[in-house]
Amino acid sequence: MSKNLEREVQLDAVSGRRLSSVVELPDQIGRFATVAAASGSEAGVGVLLALLPGAEDEVPLPGEGDTLLRFSIMASVASIDVTAARVLEPHLDAIAILAEAGVPRTGANTTWGVFAAESATGRLRADPVDDGWRLSGVKPWCSLGERLDAALVTAHTGESTRRLFAVSLQSGDVRSEHHSWVARGLSDVDSGPLQFSNTEAQPVGSDDWYLARPGFEWGGIGVAATWWGGAVPLCDAIVTSVRSKGPNPLLENRVGALWQCMHAARVMIERAAMLIDDGARSRDEWAAIAHAVRGATAAAVDEVLDAVRDILGPAAICTDETIASRSADLEIYTAQYHRLRDPASIGRRVLADKVSW
Repeated sequence: MSKNLEREVQLDAVSGRRLSSVVELPDQIGRFATVAAASGSEAGVGVLLALLPGAEDEVPLPGEGDTLLRFSIMASVASIDVTAARVLEPHLDAIAILAEAGVPRTGANTTWGVFAAESATGRLRADPVDDGWRLSGVKPWCSLGERLDAALVTAHTGESTRRLFAVSLQSGDVRSEHHSWVARGLSDVDSGPLQFSNTEAQPVGSDDWYLARPGFEWGGIGVAATWWGGAVPLCDAIVTSVRSKGPNPLLENRVGALWQCMHAARVMIERAAMLIDDGARSRDEWAAIAHAVRGATAAAVDEVLDAVRDILGPAAICTDETIASRSADLEIYTAQYHRLRDPASIGRRVLADKVSW
């Protein structure tokens, strides 16, 4: 038996746990999720942000032996409220990135975001100055950028290089760009652009470290766990509806197919959590694993949303606030997955013999 296969068999043998959307949440995160479930207004996001600092201390860091619990906590929060999970996830990711880089956090009461999207129409530039670095330009897709205390932001240090920087968002040299946010899902998580004007920034890692580190893929898998948890209550609603209709082979087939895709996604997330804690993978392997997990989970969520429409029907989507808002939130959240680009990335790696079957 090869060493890799032997290690994987050992991992399977010691793992008796599973991804769950119903774990008992730590105290502060439990309060955070409960507040979210009780409030569907923009004011509710403000309350969430007030409860956010310190929540990271109740969640294991990825790669330190309890990654599956981390993913289960994220899934459980999403099962209670998708907006709460969308607020929590980048905060946890930022803390994990700082830990991976060995950069100490500043301020115990800080809310964090991670802004790494790029725009075809402009770029955020990082310039070295006598006392450090300064950022200038526009950064797109800055979720809650007007309301967070700080963020980890990628900026261009050259024509083909980018670096991650920690910045305060509450200084006068960071402002929100005028934009229209009309999303029906995650409507309270405004994700418009920010304008940086000679903004002081602390480098986190070297050029291109942000994308090259294993934690980049680990964070993406954590997002998939969050999607999965957000879809579970919709599955429960579908099962309840089908049970009420009595025996029906067509509906039983549909529920079975739904279980298959959700189960497959869950197993892939669990497997990825074990591999993260094991740590023995190349950069290409991590990329392929993350793309595969995110693709399977996004496809499972798509199947759930289709089943909501087909089985629960327009009455649920139009008159049930819980079903309607959760469906819309997940539609927007899983739009983060690059449905065309990521499978092609896996294919290139397979064809170049950088990953095996």
